[in-house]
Amino acid sequence: MAEETNHNQAGEVAPSTVEQQAPDVAEEHAPSTDSPEATDIPTANAPDPEAANPEVNPNAAKAKKPAAPKGEKPAAKEKAEGKPAAAKAAKEGAEDKPAAAKAAKKEKPPALEDKPFVEFVEQYYLPALQKAIAQQGVQDVQLSFAKQKLSIVGFDTSEECWQVMGKLQNGLRQFNLYFLDEDIQGKKGFSCNEGKKPSTLESFLIDERKMTLDLMVYGLVQRLNGQKWLGRN
Repeated sequence: MAEETNHNQAGEVAPSTVEQQAPDVAEEHAPSTDSPEATDIPTANAPDPEAANPEVNPNAAKAKKPAAPKGEKPAAKEKAEGKPAAAKAAKEGAEDKPAAAKAAKKEKPPALEDKPFVEFVEQYYLPALQKAIAQQGVQDVQLSFAKQKLSIVGFDTSEECWQVMGKLQNGLRQFNLYFLDEDIQGKKGFSCNEGKKPSTLESFLIDERKMTLDLMVYGLVQRLNGQKWLGRN
């Protein structure tokens, strides 16, 4: 019977390490020696991923989030759906702000011409007229405002109306501005004289639709200039 021969007798050297026995497997699955790294070589000693503690075992399976009950929306989805509504409300609020600011801007204080008639004439018209006449070179003009009878020849002197009365050159030249309707937007008249009662009553600024302080001052100064009572006249 032939004797069995072993590797040494056959002149072969048996591999002594795992790398020599299975070099391809070692090269493919063995981690680098520079840093620790897990391999995918199956082992019988590996714990069940679902049973292992994830705090100490990196191979443990992550806990699954419980599914939302049927009919209920996840919190993240509800939050996402709530954003468009919130953004729309914010946009509507932003659109309301310019409208409110615009409405507040329109609320301007009343114009001088909208003030009570007597207050307007005494506090605004007379000072502005005095200044305008002085700028024309006449410093001695005397202005007054009162309600009295008409002093024009041929008119019923029993009627009264508010009048602005002016005197120049120590009273030698006089003029009157009549407010027949007690309203700066109403009918107005003008008269002037030199040392005697006026004989004519002229209409004053009848072609203007809306009366303003500047227009009333300008109109009277122009009429006195036409009479050659101002400046170098």
